[in-house]
Amino acid sequence: MNAPTPKNTSSERVVRVPSGWLMLIITFALVGTGFWLFWKAAHSDEPTQLIVAGIGFHLLFVLSCAGFFTLQPNEARVLLLFGSYQGTARESGFHWTNPFNRKFKISLRARNFQSDKLKVNDKRGNPIEIAAVVVWRVGDTAQAVFDVDAYADYVRVQTESGVRHLASSFAYDHGEENEVTLRGGGEEVQRDLQTELQERLAKAGVIVDEARITHLAYAPEIANAMLRRQQAEAVIAARQKIVHGAVSMVDMALRELAEKAVVQLDDERRAAMVSNLMVVLCGENEVHPIINAGTLYA
Repeated sequence: MNAPTPKNTSSERVVRVPSGWLMLIITFALVGTGFWLFWKAAHSDEPTQLIVAGIGFHLLFVLSCAGFFTLQPNEARVLLLFGSYQGTARESGFHWTNPFNRKFKISLRARNFQSDKLKVNDKRGNPIEIAAVVVWRVGDTAQAVFDVDAYADYVRVQTESGVRHLASSFAYDHGEENEVTLRGGGEEVQRDLQTELQERLAKAGVIVDEARITHLAYAPEIANAMLRRQQAEAVIAARQKIVHGAVSMVDMALRELAEKAVVQLDDERRAAMVSNLMVVLCGENEVHPIINAGTLYA
């Protein structure tokens, strides 16, 4: 079986069209000539030919009026004659073209598309909610008109697909060492999103100027559980720092006492001192020491 032939990609061809003002003068000349012929026919002994000619000029006037169009800045018209692409007019102003040309108006201005909150699974399978905004514009009018059915809908569908793919390619947070996550990736994640969308939308002649994540959170059904996990991890991290600091302080205290010969402690008393200091330094509640009024070994 022969493989299907790949579809050729359309390419924009910019064309210059006549000025509408010049053609407007010619058009009024046509209708004026038609009225003059009718006047001549009213005063002629053989008016038939004059009337037919006058009607012809009026038909040319009506037909010519169908060729006028205007373009504002950042607008274009795709011209199509009996199914054949004639080119794209991009120059702003008042213009005229072949009245039989179909004229597809396309805005070249930048637009925003805000996606809905999409529920997807991240790289680790955690359900999350994500939304993004895309700033885009039409770069190639021929591709936008001929290569996709409706380029605005195409942008919407491909943007949501691209956001879903991005979310499944990264972990939401708490990645491995040097791993990029959705929450902490920042510019790198935004750059990957823009690259992903540009590859998807290039077929429609669309240029992606900017893409960024506007909403990112755990899905409501696991949000509370994930919040408790984050709180537990924060407590563990804080405890690790407290214990590390307490051990350093105890070590420093014992070393200072030994170097300055403030007191001589055997192993048992040194262990008791370490235990008491660790309790004081690591405890959450305020410590109320009991003063020993007797001897050290009482």
